[in-house]
Amino acid sequence: MSKTLQAIRGMNDLLPDNVAIWQFIETSFRDLMKQYSYHEIRMPIVEKTELFKRSIGEVTDIVEKEMYTFDDRNGDSLTLRPEGTAGCVRAGLQNGLLHNQQQRLWYMGPMFRHERPQKGRYRQFHQMGVETFGMAGPDIDVELIAMIGRFWKMIGIADDVRLEINSLGTTTSRLAYKKLLIEYLTEHKASLDEDSLRRLETNPLRILDSKNPELKEIISNAPKLLEHLDSESQSYFDSLCKQLDILKINYQINTSLVRGLDYYSQTVFEWVTDSLGAQGTVCAGGRYDGLIAQLGGRETTAIGFAMGIERLVSMVEQSATKVEQNRPFVYVIMAGNNVQQYALPIIEMMRDNLKTLPVLANCDGGSFKNQMKRADKSGASYALIIGDDEVAEANVSIKNLRDKEAQKKLQVGELVPYFEEMIKN
Repeated sequence: MSKTLQAIRGMNDLLPDNVAIWQFIETSFRDLMKQYSYHEIRMPIVEKTELFKRSIGEVTDIVEKEMYTFDDRNGDSLTLRPEGTAGCVRAGLQNGLLHNQQQRLWYMGPMFRHERPQKGRYRQFHQMGVETFGMAGPDIDVELIAMIGRFWKMIGIADDVRLEINSLGTTTSRLAYKKLLIEYLTEHKASLDEDSLRRLETNPLRILDSKNPELKEIISNAPKLLEHLDSESQSYFDSLCKQLDILKINYQINTSLVRGLDYYSQTVFEWVTDSLGAQGTVCAGGRYDGLIAQLGGRETTAIGFAMGIERLVSMVEQSATKVEQNRPFVYVIMAGNNVQQYALPIIEMMRDNLKTLPVLANCDGGSFKNQMKRADKSGASYALIIGDDEVAEANVSIKNLRDKEAQKKLQVGELVPYFEEMIKN
């Protein structure tokens, strides 16, 4: 006997009972993007491996350990996208969207990383992200942060997240700081773990982001990048904080918050929570003014963010937010001899004229009793009953499935006004 086929580990099915929360989050995000007048962009799931090596960096965990990479039939090395920024920049460069232009773009979709699956971290996961180009001042940074804060209110988790910010300064100030950091960490080399020793040679700023509790004291005593900013970077960060204060957006300055790649500069931020255990980051963003030139374009300022949908789903499930399940409002029962000829045009007429009212028609026959059971199980509020008597009298019967209310008969022409009035109320 053959074994039942299973989904790939870390790549999960989204079943109908769970999809309603996903749709609620995705629809809320689309509404937010429309409110801020951002434009959707859709990139391929597969890109050339070189794109991620050049953008993320060959010495990062993502490129070294986590990417799904394969050779296609032409011998080209391709990779399932592990994140959205690189593909968005590539699309902008290829299609002439970036040079001397301002762009506010957003995307949504699956990403792929081969890492150990755990709650909130999967091999196929889903992100919603924003990338903006051509705006150099901190006002666009503030716009993104305010946008995210508004989104938390829309989905009902604003009280469960907090904003942490930091500045990475300019490339020049960061290089000077990196020398100080390497000197300090080298003095504590004997206490560093294996990952940190590797990063000391390749990406020392990432050590500050280590989750190893044994390194907590070393990291807390390390030189602070925020204390080694040049005047330009300090002025930029002060302006950012002032604008956040004007909007009454609460934030914490986290001097250990970094992005270790050289193309990042100035603002970095994360929204974090204590409700998801180890996977506490629900949204991360930052300014990456150096990436476009690194990928072959002209110098272009840019900032963006991304958030994982799976983690947001978990938070909404834990919150008091009530998400309406996808269920019919009207279930049409057809019980009798050859009633379909009469009933089917009525069903489509309702769908034509009541576009926001979900109508589910019984299929595959069944007795009146069994169809009523299906109607109740569907979660519908009303049953529209069409039997031999209704056909003979050229009307329909309406039964409230949720309240003790007398069944009533309506003329076909009365159906649409009847439900329109119900929708209004």
